[in-house]
Amino acid sequence: MTKVKIGIIGGTGFDNPDILKDRKEIQLTTPFGPPSDSCVVEGKVRGIPCVLVSRHGKQHSITPSKVNYRANIWALKELGCTHIIASTATGSLKEEIKPGDIIIPDDFIDRTYMRLQTFYDGEPNSPQGVLHLPMHPPFSESLRKLIIKTAKEINIDCHKEGTIVTIEGPRFSSKSESKMFQTFGCALVNMSTVPEVMLAKEAGILYAAIAVATDYDCWKEDYANVTHANVQEIFKKNVDKILNLIMAVIPKIVQQNWDKEILEAQELVNSSMM
Repeated sequence: MTKVKIGIIGGTGFDNPDILKDRKEIQLTTPFGPPSDSCVVEGKVRGIPCVLVSRHGKQHSITPSKVNYRANIWALKELGCTHIIASTATGSLKEEIKPGDIIIPDDFIDRTYMRLQTFYDGEPNSPQGVLHLPMHPPFSESLRKLIIKTAKEINIDCHKEGTIVTIEGPRFSSKSESKMFQTFGCALVNMSTVPEVMLAKEAGILYAAIAVATDYDCWKEDYANVTHANVQEIFKKNVDKILNLIMAVIPKIVQQNWDKEILEAQELVNSSMM
């Protein structure tokens, strides 16, 4: 059975020493440069090996467009991660998804335009070849379902699906953009799922996200428009919910045999290479 190792991508609240035991900072670089903060943190959650990446840096000093997503995912791959659980703050584009709600997204729409989205870009340090990778489903269905099941068991309500539209940022949407995203059928808007989810799939890593709605973006007439201060406030109020869910699902991940899913993910990459 494949030895499981879990990558956690998060921000505020995820570097708590009470969560990650036997912590060890690892300074490293990759063919794509250094990861966020030039290091990752290895440790254990309930005795299970995990690797933590602070997406925007420990001081949240890296803007969404400047995050070195390729280095972050490559570092997790090099350190043997088979799974990634990512947290993300999102704006809600649906009335029924309220600020503070937890969502386990199942699809995305890309509205970014500045970001490098593949490891296979033809540069000297990159892997050789051109990768035409199918992107459906972008998130690991098996991992998503396990997170949803675990949330129910620990009495955390969550929305079981939702499409995230990722915008370039760091600005928030205009009202017309927000309403346009609704016509796309999107449930959420954020600035970080793309290209993270794509790169995880290129790396053959099983990836799922836990999203928290922090606001109604700016489409809702009777609700205050989104601000960074409001996003931070709502996220911090709900970060314990996300942490509890991650800590509860990690032991359940290692109890399962993931050989089939991991092999399929790797074979998909190999068969999509030119």
